[in-house]
Amino acid sequence: MAIPSLKRVNFKKVKKDVGEGFKNLAAGGFKQIFNQIDQLNIKKGVDRMGIDKFINQCALLAAGSGLITGVGGISTMLIGTPLDVINIITQQFRVTLAISYHNTGAYKVTFDDFFKIVASSVKADTKLAISKNIMEEVAEKILANLGSKVGRRLVPVVGGLIGGTVNYLFIKGVANELRKTES
Repeated sequence: MAIPSLKRVNFKKVKKDVGEGFKNLAAGGFKQIFNQIDQLNIKKGVDRMGIDKFINQCALLAAGSGLITGVGGISTMLIGTPLDVINIITQQFRVTLAISYHNTGAYKVTFDDFFKIVASSVKADTKLAISKNIMEEVAEKILANLGSKVGRRLVPVVGGLIGGTVNYLFIKGVANELRKTES
């Protein structure tokens, strides 16, 4: 099997497709991911494991998809990156809900209230009403944080280790930022 060459990759098209992805994610993807998360199970997980172990579990789940995406080089990166991004966003949302529950005792959060917390964790302007523009800004900031490391994932094995480490540290960083904001 021939590994795709970087010479054949149309980076302008990739950039355009990623921009479209930001818009699609903002238009309904965040809410769809949020709606798939079982908030009661997050409460149970935090109650059973404690907040630190729950955060670590989410970071390890994120690291797993980063490892798998990065380990095969460019071929698995092209296929795995969208799934990796969805997993990272899901883990970020789970951590956000867990910390919110840990700090407030309320485990059921509406999407609008939840998104204000997420926006504050990525330093988006939360004073504005939740709108498509704010969601696009949050999507861009989340994916830009991840995307800056994507190039390092092109080398097999090392790319997997880097991908897993980057994802793990990203989720831990989100948790640290949320803990600062919430206190």
